[in-house]
Amino acid sequence: MELRVNPTRMELTRLKRRLVTAKRGHKLLKDKQDELIKKFIDMVKQNKELREEVERELAQAFKNFTMARSQMPSKVLEESLLIPAATVGINIKSQNIMSVNIPRIIIEKSEVKSLYPYGFSNTSGELDGAISTLAELLPKMLKLAEMEKACQLMADEIEKTRRRVNALEYVMIPQLQETIKYITMKLDENERGNRTRLMKIKEMVMKG
Repeated sequence: MELRVNPTRMELTRLKRRLVTAKRGHKLLKDKQDELIKKFIDMVKQNKELREEVERELAQAFKNFTMARSQMPSKVLEESLLIPAATVGINIKSQNIMSVNIPRIIIEKSEVKSLYPYGFSNTSGELDGAISTLAELLPKMLKLAEMEKACQLMADEIEKTRRRVNALEYVMIPQLQETIKYITMKLDENERGNRTRLMKIKEMVMKG
């Protein structure tokens, strides 16, 4: 379907320039989409590996907690975990990847008073293991949160880029091509008509 325009040479020149720009934009966006997909696949793979690692370690920590709960009175277990053993400060910055602002979670301050905020006389070794595992897991869990958000943002950008590529490829560029073809045909038709009129006038003048 062509655009509604006046079939003039000026309009034809303008549309040809628009077509060149649209084709160049389409190529740039297509290249960007391909690069985004490549980076997205790499990030998803890394995210999957990290998630599996975190889930394995969390499962072990929960198993240790369950064992500790079965060996310790509930009140003793709760009192053992009442006082925080560490404070952590984080800062969220951003990193630009292919025009996508990816969050970066940075641990800026970590103050550890004692890994175990309790005495060892009334607690079990399983509780120690769970606390130790969770302490080591914190940086990995922050990294996992960062990567999962990054994957989500990259997926959104891929979808937006895909829509723009499709709009250019299947709507704008075909419309411009059809309109250029239409104007070219109209101008050729007008030129043939003018030539025919001039020949008739010339014929009439010669007969006169």
